[in-house]
Amino acid sequence: MRPVIVVHGGAGRIFKEREEGCRAGVVRAALQGYGVLKQGGSALDAVEEAVRSMEDDPHFNAGCGSVLNEEGEVEMDAIIMDGKNLASGAVSAVKCIANPIKLARLVMEKTKHMLLTDHGAQLFAQAMGVPEIPGEKLITERSRERWKKNLEPDSNPVEFQKDLGTVGAVAVDSEGNVACATSTGGLSNKLVGRVGDTACIGSGGYADNSSGATSTTGHGESIMKVVLARLILYHMEQGMSPEMAADTALEYMKTRVGGLGGVIVVSSSGEWAASLMDFSRCCVMGFLWGQMSECRH
Repeated sequence: MRPVIVVHGGAGRIFKEREEGCRAGVVRAALQGYGVLKQGGSALDAVEEAVRSMEDDPHFNAGCGSVLNEEGEVEMDAIIMDGKNLASGAVSAVKCIANPIKLARLVMEKTKHMLLTDHGAQLFAQAMGVPEIPGEKLITERSRERWKKNLEPDSNPVEFQKDLGTVGAVAVDSEGNVACATSTGGLSNKLVGRVGDTACIGSGGYADNSSGATSTTGHGESIMKVVLARLILYHMEQGMSPEMAADTALEYMKTRVGGLGGVIVVSSSGEWAASLMDFSRCCVMGFLWGQMSECRH
């Protein structure tokens, strides 16, 4: 089996002054994830490494660079899933953690649970020896300015959501195992404790060796209503290609609940697709057979 990894940096508008940095960050993440696969590593390790890279990149709405909630704090969600045995781990509303995706994997491997949130996730991180960092270190000037603008009486929070960059990765390794990972800071000026689709299995991501893996981005509440990630794999199980399954599921979400989003998908045989519904731009990088392929809308 020839390994494949596909990485996305979120759906939405990319302002021109940020385009180069966003593209470089996605390329870097895909290269690092593919490096794991080239050395015989697992799909699970590859997607974790790719997402960790983007969590460390302030261009994206994940880890350092996450948007702020209504109180001006960073609260982050992440999920990781292994298609071999359907094992999954997730965290939600976590603070003061540089890499939520690493904590999500620890939830999967070191507990009997699938999702830990807020204070409980913080206590678990301490028990696992995960370093805690000051929340200020996760806040960029761009995120702070966005938060301040959204507090103004005449602000338009919806407009300021259009260039958010939830991150994700899907992969299939040389053993034919698939995996997915997704991480986000959520919506700017969200209510304290708001959790979107990212941490919800079947919504923010899903992986199953019998069909494939997918990672989603877009309007979280809409994605949760249709369980978008699992819906895509259901369509693939009915015989659709990854591209057709993604397009069909996104169209259903738009028609049924008026939601917009984007997805990346890889099948268990290595076929991949990236689909975007009515967003102006995104950047997706896929590595197949050692060759880089770019999908930009």
